[in-house]
Amino acid sequence: MSVEDLTGVATWEDPGWRAGAVEWAAGELDRLGLAPAGEPEQPHVRPWSTVVRLPVRGGAVWLKSVGSGSAQEPALLADLAGWVPGRVLPPLAVDATRRLMLLPDGGPTLRATAASSAAEWGAMVAAYAQLQMDLVPHVDEMLAVGVPDLRPARLPQLVRDLLEDDDAMLLDRPEGLTTAVRERIAAELATYAEDCRRLDEAGIPASLQHDDLHDNNVFAGPAGLRFFDWGDATVSHPFLSLLVPLRAAARALDVPSGDPVLFRLRDAYLEPWSAYGAAAELRDLCGVALRIGPPGRALTWRRILLGIHPAERAEWADSVPGWMAEYLEPGSLAPAATATP
Repeated sequence: MSVEDLTGVATWEDPGWRAGAVEWAAGELDRLGLAPAGEPEQPHVRPWSTVVRLPVRGGAVWLKSVGSGSAQEPALLADLAGWVPGRVLPPLAVDATRRLMLLPDGGPTLRATAASSAAEWGAMVAAYAQLQMDLVPHVDEMLAVGVPDLRPARLPQLVRDLLEDDDAMLLDRPEGLTTAVRERIAAELATYAEDCRRLDEAGIPASLQHDDLHDNNVFAGPAGLRFFDWGDATVSHPFLSLLVPLRAAARALDVPSGDPVLFRLRDAYLEPWSAYGAAAELRDLCGVALRIGPPGRALTWRRILLGIHPAERAEWADSVPGWMAEYLEPGSLAPAATATP
């Protein structure tokens, strides 16, 4: 990754970058016959992405750009709009080389529509499971446009390599792993590899793994549920996608680990996969996926941070060792969401 590929808040707020991106968007708006109706606004700026609101007659459209750690998103989004129409936010235009996307207004997110309910969460994860099933035939195409390959067979070596990266693990720094904790994780890598092998051989096909699925990354308007924000996405075992939404649901619904509502959400997600095994078998495999999931999240965070200017990584760098450490001491859901109460 070259220095020119790196991004950050300083990049997105640079007048030259913004002028060039808005100029591209203006050309696309003209091509689409959409008349500008106001000055651009930039309400969202993160080191890894930014969004610019462009008022147009009758509403607004959105210009999104992502860092090199999420370089797959523009091309992937364009393909998803063709593969699963109506279930993602289709781009109006993309420039994959410049990592730019021009998007329609998606309406309210699931989080914004009303107070969260277990029923809404259950419908969301079930709809996402069906989307994953429909994307199984497109795995090779997703890999071809650069979606990272984190299928279970590859995870053990990738995790081992990351664990041995002292800088990424912030080794023996206050916000990172201690040598003792790293050694404990290293001692468990054979078990980790066995879990990955079990998932790999279970007969459930790889698909698109969102890796940051929650109620603020799903639009919930009259058009139905539409999924967006694919910057963290990978090709992997589909059940790994459940790690983040179960944790987010626990917070949104204010329920503790082991609450029956979390088991119901898990089962709502697994129900579309029933052709691949009995309920008890799928629950067991889901438990395995939730166990191996945190180091996978660490890999994703490392990829995203590698696309950011070094000076802007520090605020987020503890996410990498933090997720890695959760393999030993899982967060609120990994153990509790694997059994039947």
